[in-house]
Formats: sequence, C-alpha cells, structure tokens
Amino acid sequence: MGTKVQTINSDFDLENGIKYTSPLILELQNLKKVYPTPKGDYVVLENLNLQIKKEEFVTIIGHSGCGKTTALSMIAGLIPTSDGKISVSGNPIKGPGPDRGVIFQSPSLMPWLTAMENVMLGVRQVFPHANNKEREAICKYYLSKVGLEGSFHKKPAELSQGMQQRVGIARAFAIKPKILLLDEPFGMLDSLTRGELQDVLIDIWNKEKITAVMITHDVDEAIFLADRVVMMTSGPSAKIGDILNIEFNRPRNRKTIIEHSDYYKYRKHLIDFLEH
Repeated sequence: MGTKVQTINSDFDLENGIKYTSPLILELQNLKKVYPTPKGDYVVLENLNLQIKKEEFVTIIGHSGCGKTTALSMIAGLIPTSDGKISVSGNPIKGPGPDRGVIFQSPSLMPWLTAMENVMLGVRQVFPHANNKEREAICKYYLSKVGLEGSFHKKPAELSQGMQQRVGIARAFAIKPKILLLDEPFGMLDSLTRGELQDVLIDIWNKEKITAVMITHDVDEAIFLADRVVMMTSGPSAKIGDILNIEFNRPRNRKTIIEHSDYYKYRKHLIDFLEH
C-alpha cells in the first residue's frame, strides 16, 4: 500500500500535496519517556513524532509493552515526559486539563454516586457559570445519547460493565473536550457489547466532531473507527513505524465496510506490520 509516516502541516502536506481545511490540534514532538531501573534507564518511547488535525479520529495499535498507554497518559498530562513537547492548539500542556477528556479501559466511576452524579462531577468543573438546570440538561443529554435514559439515578453496582462504560463515554463527551483520549475502552467487554459501544461512540463522535485518539489491540476496531491508524514498533525505544490512511466515507456502516474490497487490504497491511 506504500503508506509512509506523514508529517501534517496545518495548511499543507508538502509530501502528499494535500490541502487541509482543518488546523492542527495535537502535536507530539520528539517525545521520550524513560523509567529508571536498578539495571539502568529503560527507554519506553523515543523520538515519537505525530501531528493530528482537528476533528480527526486516530487509532494507535501495537504489541503490548510498546508504550501506547504511556504515550496517551503523557498526552492526558497524567505522567510527565522525559523529553520532547506535547502541544494542544499550539500551547504546550502543563498537566491534566478539561481540554482533554479521557476514557479508560475501566470506567473508574465513583461507586457512591449515581450515573448522573458521576457525569455531573466534570460538568460542574467545566461549566461553573451554568445553573443547576443547565448542567443537569447536559448530563441527561449525553447519558441519553449512550442509551442510559432509564438509568440516570442508578449507582455503578446496579449497572453492567458495558453500562458503566457508557457512563464513562457520556462523562468524557459532556465536558466538551478539544481532544478525546481513549485507552482501550472496550477491551474488557464481550464482543457483542464491544460492537454496540463502538457504534455508540462513533455515532456521538460523528455529531460532536471532537478530535479522538484511541488505543486498541483490535485490528478491525482500528479500521472501523479511524481516519488514520498509527502503528507502533515494539519496545524498548518504541516509535511510530507506519501510518495507514483509512479512506472509507463517513458516516460508516459496519456491514458495508466489511464487504468493501479495501477492508481486507487495510487489514492485511496492519496484520503484516504486527507480525514483523
């Protein structure tokens, strides 16, 4: 397929001669993460460079231990970089912030709070000048969007794992972040629930058009959701090995995509990379 790692300029990609209408929103420059060990420094990531434009959906795939979650955690501001720079809309990040919403593999809900109250935690922080009725409307809107109309006042113990993750998705979208960061959000779910939540996620994303960066181990999930799939080399000193453009039109239909001849070319490209 001849795909190469690309550098995206906010206005023009010189290598591919493509004019972009969306500005650059997330930039990773020479990112490096080192952990000290008794045997010396362990370099998780090194020389990691990536540019993502506004409203793009990027999936990151690679073997366990290649630093995918480390990279996402640094973008979220949850762990510091050892070297390099992360910028959102041209501004270097200085830690966690409401401009970056995170959905983890485990929903991490407060067990003593209802679904509504869990979503409200972030909404209250991000919309301090809104009144209670306005904040409540935001929470109800996103909980309804993920299919939890009848569960506003249920606590996590009363919800299935899939329903808890729906609360996590609603919570992330409700704070209106510039960038949505997803760390294998469906990794612990059965295949049926996983497919349902992929559809829920992409349906809301199509309406909200928030830039999304998602880690996944699932090749099919990576293709179905993404505009580009970023492939990481194995660690230590992992970096980006290849980037694959996914040319399917949006909105996407799962059946149509699986029946498309390009689907198997994309799938083979990703599997061949992962097997080498």
